[in-house]
Amino acid sequence: MSPHAVGRRHVHRSVAAGVPLALLATLVVAGTAAGTPSGDARVTHTATLGDIPLGAFSNASLPGTVDNDRGVDLGGIGSDIYPAGRKGEFWTVTDRGPNGQITVDGKKRRTFPVPGFDPAIVKIRVSGDTVKVLDAVPVTTSSGKPVTGLSNQKGRDEAPYSYDAKTPLSYNPNGVDTEGIVRAEDGSFWLVDEYGPSLIHVSARGKVLTRYVPEGLDLTGTDYPVVEALPSILLHRKVNRGFEGLTQLPGGDLVMAVQSPLSVPDEDAGEASLTTRLLRFSPKKRAVTAEYAYRFDPVNVVDPSEDDTSELKISSVVAVGRDRLLVEERTDKAARLQVVKLSRGADILGDKWDDDTTSPSLEQLDDPAASGVPVLRKRLVVDLGKVEGVPGKIEGVARVGHDTLALINDNDFGMTDGEGAFDAQGRLVDSGVETTVTYVRLPRGSGI
Repeated sequence: MSPHAVGRRHVHRSVAAGVPLALLATLVVAGTAAGTPSGDARVTHTATLGDIPLGAFSNASLPGTVDNDRGVDLGGIGSDIYPAGRKGEFWTVTDRGPNGQITVDGKKRRTFPVPGFDPAIVKIRVSGDTVKVLDAVPVTTSSGKPVTGLSNQKGRDEAPYSYDAKTPLSYNPNGVDTEGIVRAEDGSFWLVDEYGPSLIHVSARGKVLTRYVPEGLDLTGTDYPVVEALPSILLHRKVNRGFEGLTQLPGGDLVMAVQSPLSVPDEDAGEASLTTRLLRFSPKKRAVTAEYAYRFDPVNVVDPSEDDTSELKISSVVAVGRDRLLVEERTDKAARLQVVKLSRGADILGDKWDDDTTSPSLEQLDDPAASGVPVLRKRLVVDLGKVEGVPGKIEGVARVGHDTLALINDNDFGMTDGEGAFDAQGRLVDSGVETTVTYVRLPRGSGI
């Protein structure tokens, strides 16, 4: 148990939407941070998720999926946060599950310590200083089997290994690394995934209805429908940097963000680039209808402690109007929220920039605007790195009032990289990082 936890309640079972689900609640002490000077953004409240054994959580909704959780607690639900209707309640989503990296013979191997873990949509309530789990919806295939979070394709995705990086695991084409979530009016969910990258339509009970992937991905062997409806340029997504942000505009269209610049024409270009892409998708047309170029600020502006451009990411996008978005630029330590307007004149879908033979590529341009690229204009709303009490690695942002945001962090299930992540008995050496929901009041006139 982490040093912040003061108690753990027993795991309960209930039936909701016809599926056994975990109803889990924990009590944890969490302090409310002091505010910054008057007129600035400030933290008004913080709540913390306590220690819930991952095996108990997973097996409550999908019995028998996890036989050994290696001491890992539920975490990773901070991949995104979406208002659930009632005050203080949200839908969140886990990523692919506990994972890390261990270097063997000079090469990093991707580890999956709990390979039976199944990504889940998790409904939470902020109650005082505690984050309570109200419900859990496992993501499943057409036949009701867990999709898992395992890598999809050999040669394209990272090879999966056991917790100690010694034993290779099987690839699973059904596997998803879910990151963003919105809930549709009919109760179904839309998720985005980093592997494909993919846009995934999921029923209210968690069953994958359709997975939309880039043209040419050739993902075969899945136990659910796969449609190649996204631009093929997305095949060049950086490993572990596919789609991470997702939002729904008032008219019903979805907007998804590529987490980092594409590796076009190669990895070096992507690592050095400041230009990533947003895509607009029409659920009615089942097609991408627009694409936009988004330009990051220099990394040392987003995070003064960082000088590696490749650490820049978009982790959250939030609709704040008919055609306006709040976009989170971040590193693992800092984040800034920008407002952009999705104008028709900024659409680059189908232009030469979607052709991976174009030279120089969009990602290689030092000044895209000078080359005729209509880069989205943006305006800074708040620098979260300067707000006392905001944790690192914020991956989910939700608007909960005219001037208030709810932020959730990804604690990586308490995982760290390296051989020291687990003890001699194969049990997790927890990082001590907790999952928190943090409310931030923006200054007057912030314009969102």
